[in-house]
Amino acid sequence: MHVTSERRLDDGVLAREFTLGEIPGTLWTPESAAPVPLILMAHNNGLPKSADRLVARARHCAAAGYAVASIDAAGCGDRPRSAADEQVRAELRRAVQAGEPVDGIFESLIGPLVENAVPEWRTTLDALLELPQIGGPVGYSGWTALGIRLAVAEPRIAAAGLFAGGYAPRAQREEARQVTVPLLFLLQWDDEGNPRQRALDLFDAFGTEEKTLHANLGGHTGTPWFEVEDGNRFFDRHLK
Repeated sequence: MHVTSERRLDDGVLAREFTLGEIPGTLWTPESAAPVPLILMAHNNGLPKSADRLVARARHCAAAGYAVASIDAAGCGDRPRSAADEQVRAELRRAVQAGEPVDGIFESLIGPLVENAVPEWRTTLDALLELPQIGGPVGYSGWTALGIRLAVAEPRIAAAGLFAGGYAPRAQREEARQVTVPLLFLLQWDDEGNPRQRALDLFDAFGTEEKTLHANLGGHTGTPWFEVEDGNRFFDRHLK
């Protein structure tokens, strides 16, 4: 892991940009003499780690005593995309503008994103846990499809907070039955791009015996800020 820049923010959090091979990432850590738990934080459907909402969540979580890391995995954020990826994205934009069904297009876009992202997130996790200021355990927050796949593939993840606003491919909806870690699931009741019943069916499918659903009125980007604070309390229960 190569740190390319670091700066101390006004809330005392240290933000470090790093690269791990071709993987670009950001690590936020609190002022702490003792090793702290780690939360992996990903934006829905591979949006960039620099997105304002993700950065705000990460800083708040780090100030509460966690190391928080986010990366732009393969095909996500500012990473190069294949010609096939660009073609699928163009087809998605066309279908949305025409008011056509998009689930089939999402399957061909999000499925490969998840499969390609998981190995890079696991490689990043390996490197982060070697740092002396990070002691584990590990939580996950954000993108539901990736979180399901990581929770099944990665035994070091001890708890997950998932945002229902991103499309979960059929493969991940089936894998949800294998998720057994404590789970906090956030749903925007009026999310125009995420049918409510599909999100409720996914929540019902999770195999864990400890799962909580928080549903709030409003559209896709209307998640109340207090859910970030509740998320910290959820991780406090399971990671500290």
